[in-house]
Amino acid sequence: MVVKVCTSTLDVIVSILNLWSGVLELEHFAEANMEFGFTPEQEKLKQEVRDFLKKELTPEVTAGMLEYGKGTGPAGTPGREFQKKLGAKGWLCPTWPREYGGLNSSQMVGFIIGDELVYGGAPHAFIGALIAGPTILRFGSDEMKNEFLPRIARGEIEFSMGYTEPQAGSDLAALEMRAEDKGDYFILNGQKTFNTHVHFADYHWLAVRTETDPNVKKHRGISLMVVDLKSPGITLRRMTTIAGDRTNEVFYDNVEVPKKNLVGEKNRGFYYIMSAIDLERVYIFGEYRRLFDELLKYTKETRRDGKYLNEDPIIRQKLAELAIEIEAVYLLYYQLAYLLDKEESISYQVSIQKTFATETAYRLADFATQIIGPLGQLQKDSKWAALNGEAEFRYRYSLIETIYMGTSEIQRNIIALRGLGLPTGR
Repeated sequence: MVVKVCTSTLDVIVSILNLWSGVLELEHFAEANMEFGFTPEQEKLKQEVRDFLKKELTPEVTAGMLEYGKGTGPAGTPGREFQKKLGAKGWLCPTWPREYGGLNSSQMVGFIIGDELVYGGAPHAFIGALIAGPTILRFGSDEMKNEFLPRIARGEIEFSMGYTEPQAGSDLAALEMRAEDKGDYFILNGQKTFNTHVHFADYHWLAVRTETDPNVKKHRGISLMVVDLKSPGITLRRMTTIAGDRTNEVFYDNVEVPKKNLVGEKNRGFYYIMSAIDLERVYIFGEYRRLFDELLKYTKETRRDGKYLNEDPIIRQKLAELAIEIEAVYLLYYQLAYLLDKEESISYQVSIQKTFATETAYRLADFATQIIGPLGQLQKDSKWAALNGEAEFRYRYSLIETIYMGTSEIQRNIIALRGLGLPTGR
């Protein structure tokens, strides 16, 4: 059967390739010899990660992830012990120098490990390894590097990100939580929201306002701090997302933070956050690639009206569309690794990848629920749920992923400004 791919999908791919033309010069293609496959060493690494997960990703670890909202859980739990095993392999921070617990590897190696872990269902999005650690590595004092980086790389400690406030999300410069300078320490008062891992993390990666002069531009008055979450005066309040996961509000009431926990220079926090945000926005698609593979298998094994689902021309066309888009997602994903290894900027390319990947994830989950039919709306606790309710769950969860780390609207503005040179419209 010939499958006709919808024009809109092809238009998306062509648009992406046109954007690439301003990023990857012809000599880059010549240098790569148009090789889009993995090297034998990289294939070996992929298999090593898969074998590791078969052995170490036990039902206890998976149950712990669900209990703590997809995270690893507190110290001493199976999830945290699994995190330590990742650290022992050097897979939490593979690109870091060996002196701090890394493998001194390429970004490509890190991207391969990340995708295989996520595809296999392992915990991911470790804030210490992804956000706090790289920023400390770049801007922190030697004392801070020695105190935190080896423990992050070994999986002994975990962080929760504390940026968002009720009035400050995409506009981070609007944050109001204050840190009063008391000489050797700061006193913190205020509120953070959507702090996903804070209920089991050890430290808060916190953005606060340290400049009180109203004449200073808002983004120039923000500092970054590392806060021990056992400090007196910190209160957590549970929030539940549309996907059923736990996130949190965090309240600070006269919390004392030592001056040595200031990251880099005072009032430079906004710049540090902006320098790290590109890596934060890299979207790992592995969970949805697994959903696609399971959906494909489901259509080959499930009969409806006397025919297998994969014999239906509409279903075949939708699956073909998704296969095209997933291939584009991975080309964008590994293009980022390529650029980073070349020490080139990914300031708008990561916005392309994040937007296209999260919106593809949403379309995939939506298509999956349609292909499955009424049973696709059932959740995991139903004995009738197809694919163990994964399609329904991903339908809800993928909506969140188009919002966090900058909404799709924010990403499109970045692409327009930095990638296409369009005016701001102000």
